[in-house]
Amino acid sequence: MKIGDLAKRAGCTVETVRYYEREGLLPRPERGANNYRLYDASHLETLCFVRNCRALEMSLAEIGTLLRLKGMSGQDCGEVNIILDEHIEHVAERLAQLHQLQEQLVSLRRLCSRIESVDSCAILRELAESPDTDCQARTAQAGGPHVRGAH
Repeated sequence: MKIGDLAKRAGCTVETVRYYEREGLLPRPERGANNYRLYDASHLETLCFVRNCRALEMSLAEIGTLLRLKGMSGQDCGEVNIILDEHIEHVAERLAQLHQLQEQLVSLRRLCSRIESVDSCAILRELAESPDTDCQARTAQAGGPHVRGAH
């Protein structure tokens, strides 16, 4: 099949197929007499595998390792489990960060209980307030903008 057919069957764009080829996740196909790339069922299977991993927000490095392991028939899947366990940890960390972000946004939203002019907006005032310390240090430390709480 041609690259457009492969992309369509995998539910992605031609650019995505080319990107995964450049990244080494999808083997380069043979070229026909017309110099078109010719893909087969194994390319579709690999592309679907990569897309499923990306849907789980796995990194390209993780996917590359999983593809390498997938090609090692007869090996045990212990390393696959390790990769998934590490990815689960990353997801848990990200969830904690998102929860902290949600708390900061809720605290910020509580600053405004009625509609007023933007000149009086407590949210905008809080966001613009000069920090006690260096802005970058404070933002990095708090994981986002500092919110003192509702006034």
